[in-house]
Amino acid sequence: MNVAQAGYDRRRPAAPRDPVASSDGTRLRFESLSVCGGIAARLDVLPDALAEGTPLRGSTSVDLGASLREALGRVRGPEPLRLTVGQEAPGTSAEPAPKRRVPLPERWLRAFAGLHAVSARLDLRAALGPAEAAQFLAMLPSGTGTARSLWAAPFDGRLRTSLRPVAGAVHLAGAPRLAALRPLLRFAESLRAYGPPVTADGEPAASAWELVMPGMRLTLTLSGDARTGFAATTPAVGTLAAERVAEDAGLVEPLLDHRGGLDLGALAGNTGLGIARVRAALGLLGAAGRLGYDVADAAFYHRDLPYDAVSSQRLIPRLDAARALLAEGQVRLDPRARTATVAGPDRTHRVTFADDGIAEGCTCHWWAEYHVSRGKCRHALAAELARRAAAH
Repeated sequence: MNVAQAGYDRRRPAAPRDPVASSDGTRLRFESLSVCGGIAARLDVLPDALAEGTPLRGSTSVDLGASLREALGRVRGPEPLRLTVGQEAPGTSAEPAPKRRVPLPERWLRAFAGLHAVSARLDLRAALGPAEAAQFLAMLPSGTGTARSLWAAPFDGRLRTSLRPVAGAVHLAGAPRLAALRPLLRFAESLRAYGPPVTADGEPAASAWELVMPGMRLTLTLSGDARTGFAATTPAVGTLAAERVAEDAGLVEPLLDHRGGLDLGALAGNTGLGIARVRAALGLLGAAGRLGYDVADAAFYHRDLPYDAVSSQRLIPRLDAARALLAEGQVRLDPRARTATVAGPDRTHRVTFADDGIAEGCTCHWWAEYHVSRGKCRHALAAELARRAAAH
């Protein structure tokens, strides 16, 4: 709840949500996001900490509100606490909690969509023992208003902070965002820091901080800027490819079965798709928040968020918007100039085509800002749809 209640973007209301709980048959994962969307917390309960028996695979989002917190607060004495998560209700060994399904906000989907791609670029940079971890966290500034970026570089078994990047350092944007680790230091076996490769002139980047405890791991992934969240990236594909990839994703997802360490070869063989198409389908599922990435295992895992089934409209919302533009008659083709004009609420945009009929440019702000790195704009997709319809 400490992470769920944290917010560095004061434009957002402080409305924390409850975690997503997932099981892959060997471990439990509890995932939560801060109000501002820039802190992702994941608690992995490993096999050694689970009761005898094999957990079922699946995901759920249920109420971990006042009733369950009160039940946890009444636990006393030396007896171990046992937490049960199931279809009926989450609860403690002393008493169950009332069941209540909790809808997740769309911003969680957008954050999960960007989180897996960010995490996959992070590698282990430093590992501290319990004493060194406590010393490092104690020296960090506190207070939610402290958003200064620091760089933490390993040196002689410790982490030293600097205001400038150095080779091998891990970027730490908004150091107080690690505050959720402090109450758990008494259980810590080690603290591990993950980040992308950094040079002396490196740019700010996301980082992950993993507190290893007996039978559990708590990982905080921080966005590269304390004022922003994890940006979702939609695969840069055209209309035909987008529809095909969405169909492939629908074939691939039922075979994931909440497993980690996805086997591309097995998925390709079981679906009849090639490796390239499976990889593209997984990329689209990741953009829909259906895949997470565990930096400790360096492997993807499957989660089943409580949203609609895979569809191109949800996975590529600009494709849905493009269809609406076409249906409203907002697209005008000029075959002689290999261009199209697409009317919008503010202005009309001009789309240009390459020789193969694929859109290669648009006058809108999206294209100027992202080109195709985050997927084509709705105007380009609408123009491609219109050109395809005209060809038939």
